[in-house]
Parts: sequence; C-alpha cells; structure tokens
Amino acid sequence: MDLEVLRSFRAVAEGVTVTEAAADAHITQPALSRALRRLESEVGAELFQRVGRVLRLTPAGRVFKEYVDSVLDGYDRGRRAVAEIVDPDTGVVSLAFLHTLGTWLVPRLVTGFRQRFAAVRFELHQADENGLAQHLLDATADLIITGKDPHHPLITWRRLLVEPLWLAVPARHRLAQRRRVRLAEVAAEQFIVLKPGYGLRSVTESLCRQAGFAPLVGFEGEEVETLRGLVAAGLGVSLIPAAPDAAAAPETNPDLPIRYLVLTDVRAARDIGIASLTSRTLPPAARRFVDHALHTTAAVKEK
Repeated sequence: MDLEVLRSFRAVAEGVTVTEAAADAHITQPALSRALRRLESEVGAELFQRVGRVLRLTPAGRVFKEYVDSVLDGYDRGRRAVAEIVDPDTGVVSLAFLHTLGTWLVPRLVTGFRQRFAAVRFELHQADENGLAQHLLDATADLIITGKDPHHPLITWRRLLVEPLWLAVPARHRLAQRRRVRLAEVAAEQFIVLKPGYGLRSVTESLCRQAGFAPLVGFEGEEVETLRGLVAAGLGVSLIPAAPDAAAAPETNPDLPIRYLVLTDVRAARDIGIASLTSRTLPPAARRFVDHALHTTAAVKEK
C-alpha cells in the first residue's frame, strides 16, 4: 500500500476533487482513480460513493479514514523526529492554544523562541478548552497552552503563570470612577461573555458563583476583543484577562471607552499552563519550546 495513495485518499475524503488530488500528487486523474479503486480492492470494501459530481465516504470509508489518519500522522511524526535528531536546530513545534492567548502570550513566546532557533517552524491551532485536550489526544498537536489543568490521566500539565482578570465596565458606568469593587456589586447587570466551552466563560461563571450569583448573560461571543467592544458600547460588563506583567489595570484606549476595575471579593485570575501527552516523548524542538515557555514566564513572575 503506497503512502502517497493514502494521502490522496485522505485529501479526497476531506473534500478535494480527484482532479485536484491528482495534480497535488503529480499524476494524472485516471491514474489516481485507478489507484483509489485498487485501494478499495485491497481493503475489501467501497470507500467512496458518488453524490452528483462529488465523492463522499461510505460508512466503511469513514472507518478506514480514521486509521489512515493515524498511519499518516505517525509516519510524519517519525520522519520529523529523525530529521530533528540529524539536525537538532530545525524541526516543527505543533502548538494549540486558547483564542484569548493569541493576542499576547503565544506571540511573545513564539517570537522569543524563534530568535534563538530561527530554523524551527510552528504549526499553530486555536481551540476552546475542550478542543485543546482533543488536539493532544488526536496527535494533531505536540503541546497545548490552556487556561486550566485538563485533569486528564493521559495529559501532563505544568503551570506557566497566573493571568489577572479585571472587571471591564463602560466609561459612563456608575462604578467607572472607582478602582476597586466587589463582583457582587454587578450581580444584577448583563454580562458579555464568551460562548460555552471557552475557558474564560467557565472562569466567569465560577467567580460569579463565588460572589453569590449566576451571571445574567446578555451576549455570547467568540473573541475577547468583541467583548471589549460590546462593553464599550454600554451593553454590559465583562471579566477580561490582562497581561500578568501589567503594573496596574490596562490602559484605557480612547477609541474604546472602558474602565478596568480590580475585584476584591473573589480571586480574579486564572491559571495558564502548558501540557503534553504523558506517554509521548516530545521531539527536540517541542522540548526546547517547553523549556523556553517555562523560563520566559518565570522571568515575568519575578518582575
């Protein structure tokens, strides 16, 4: 069984046309069609069915694809590991991370790492908390940077830092002139939050419970910047993360009239950590990135 045929099978299974897959494999379309038929003969079942002008996986094809993905991913990881042994200053770091960390922490870590190891490439993925653990379990990422310990028996998590959270209110809010408030003081107000599944959503709900109430959700978004914009528009309040090395509350953008308040009745912060599969030996580049992340965030905490 030819690995290139398996790659073409996967491409077609994921929606690429046979013509496009053949071009990517540098063979003719009839040659690829014959190769896919031979593959079906080897497997002993039809893998595709034609729906109009498009090929769709049969039930047998869907089952087979799961194993093809595992074979190809394992082969590619093996090649990568050997290449990094031959030349340890190269390699790929496959990293998945929370959406909210894509605005400051991940760029900072990646930039600092590439200053030392310029030949290393990054494969980056964004996901919510639930999706991050699955990236590890599915072997689509070597590492994840997440907002809490997944508490999964197959995953090892290490804390990088504690990220402060601030109560964001509109500039004309009744509490806007104060610097410190209790979260309970906004119990009756609408909260602008991320959708369920995002780490910041679960943290917000937990902190509100600690303060003695359930948040009244006015809007569910997918990006922190959306939350900021809607708070600025006066549509509610929100718990917003801030970089841990900020000496005080984040500066107010004159184009985004928000005030950031310190909470006194709850521990307004969340853990940020890096995790990998416990049973898997990380490639050299990924191990170096873990060391870099721990060293960089330790330096921030010491300031």
